[in-house]
Amino acid sequence: MTAPAAIEVRQLAKRFGATTVLAPLDLTVPRGAIFALIGHNGAGKSMLMKLLLNIVQPSEGHANVLGMPTSQLRGEAFTRIGYVSESQEMPEWMTVGALMAHLRPMYPRWDDAGLLEELDLPAERKIRELSRGMRMKAALASVLAFGPELLLMDEPFSGLDPAVRTELIQALLDRTHTEDPARATTIVISSHDLDEMESFATHVGFLQRGTLLFAQPIDALLTRCREVTVTFEGDVAASVRAKLPEGCVAAESSGAMLRFVDLRVHVEDHEGAIRALMPDAVQVQSEPMSLRTIFLALNKAPRAEERGRA
Repeated sequence: MTAPAAIEVRQLAKRFGATTVLAPLDLTVPRGAIFALIGHNGAGKSMLMKLLLNIVQPSEGHANVLGMPTSQLRGEAFTRIGYVSESQEMPEWMTVGALMAHLRPMYPRWDDAGLLEELDLPAERKIRELSRGMRMKAALASVLAFGPELLLMDEPFSGLDPAVRTELIQALLDRTHTEDPARATTIVISSHDLDEMESFATHVGFLQRGTLLFAQPIDALLTRCREVTVTFEGDVAASVRAKLPEGCVAAESSGAMLRFVDLRVHVEDHEGAIRALMPDAVQVQSEPMSLRTIFLALNKAPRAEERGRA
C-alpha cells in the first residue's frame, strides 16, 4: 500500500478581515521530497507553515500532513513533525547538552549519537553564549535527534555565513537521507538562498503576494524555463512583442533587441519555434535559467504589467 503524500493541501486560504494573506491554494508534497518554498518577505511562506502546523486556523480549505488532518495535530503527532525557524525561541539559561538531555525522554526515536560533534557544538556552552550560527545548529540538532518524518524550516539560513550554511545543509542531508523514499524525512524549507536551494532541493514552489504560482519538481521547472534574446535588423516593433505566446513574461526591448522569459517551453527546438513566430529575426538565443533568474523574472513580470496598465 502506497503511503499518503507528506502534505496534501486543498483550497487552503487565510484572511484577516478584508486582507487576504494566503489565497486558496492546492499543494502536494510527496514523501521524501526536499521542497523549497520561495518568495519575497510577506509572500505568505510563514503563514503557510503555521497553517500546516495547526498554529493558525484556515479561513477555508483543509490540509493533511503525514495522513493526519492539520486540525487534529497535537501532542504525540509532534514527535513525528519538526520545526525550525530563524527566530527560534530557546531556553537561554540551558547548556546545549542540558537541552538535549531535557528533550530526550519526550521522543521515542531519539538518537543524538555523534550529532553535537558532527555540528561542532560545545555541550557545556550555555545557549545565550552561542553565536547566531551556533544557535541555529543547536536548534537543528534538537530536531534532527528525534528523526522527524516531516521537517518544516522557516528561513533557517538567514544571516548565516556560507560555511555555516553548508555545514547545516550537510548535516540535514546526512540525517534525513535514506534509500527508501517512503521512509525518508520530507523537508520543506523557506529560504532566500536560491543558489543553495537549487543545489539540493528536489521540488520548488513559488509564492507571490499570497498566491502560489507553481509547485513542481525543480528539474521540470529548470527544463521548461528559458531566457530568450531575439535580435532584429531594425528597432523592435510593438507588433513583434504582441506575438509572444502565453507563458512569456518580463519582456523588454531596446533598439533592435528583444528579451523575454518563456515559462512554458514544450518543444526540443525552442529557438526554431521562436523563429517561426518571428520570421524577421536575425538571431535567436534560448538559454537555460537558474532558480535565481527564474525567481527574478517572475517578480519582474507583475511590475511590468502594472506599468502597462498605468
